[in-house]
Amino acid sequence: MKVIVGLGNPGRQYENTRHNIGFIAVDRIADKLGINVNRSKFRSTVGEGQIRGEKVMLVKPETYMNDSGLAVHDVMDFYKLDPEDLIVVYDDFDIPEGSVRIRPFGSAGTHNGMRSIVRLLGSDRFPRVRIGTGKTDMEQRELIGFVLGGFSKDEVKLMEDAVDLARDACICWAENGIDLAMNRYNARKQKKPKKAEAPEEEKEVQGQDSPDNR
Repeated sequence: MKVIVGLGNPGRQYENTRHNIGFIAVDRIADKLGINVNRSKFRSTVGEGQIRGEKVMLVKPETYMNDSGLAVHDVMDFYKLDPEDLIVVYDDFDIPEGSVRIRPFGSAGTHNGMRSIVRLLGSDRFPRVRIGTGKTDMEQRELIGFVLGGFSKDEVKLMEDAVDLARDACICWAENGIDLAMNRYNARKQKKPKKAEAPEEEKEVQGQDSPDNR
């Protein structure tokens, strides 16, 4: 069994905000797989389906962000799953807006929801998908408003593309494992094109003194 958790806050006032990008990603996964995420269980809203014959559970914790670990622990403990059977999707303002980073394990960083999960599972050895919402040097009060704020018109398409990429990465993980998901969906840095060399004739002209400079 595989468990895909998207982090966010329950309530209409938090819909379509940066901090709820994990919920949005789970909804996109549910749409693609034809899964109804509408049952209340494990202190979450959940839905179940299958990917290539394997059971998959989609989870949206209803505990509020800072206590996400309570819900995730309930699921993992009930089914006696290993950390590797879990993947978590969440927002991260420490990486560029619209970017997607997939990792097999790692620290919780500055994200309170992830800190709660790592603490209550007693492990950070589970995959995660981070969706960048933009790095900021704001003060704490400004930061809270930023992560709980909505997206501008210019940001909507960028974030929709990022969520779709995260959706496909999670499905790939469930089907084929974390290595292929990382290889296929992690953004790769593009090499800067080499500066084209001037033709030989042009080089000769450039090397000569100009009549105006004599």
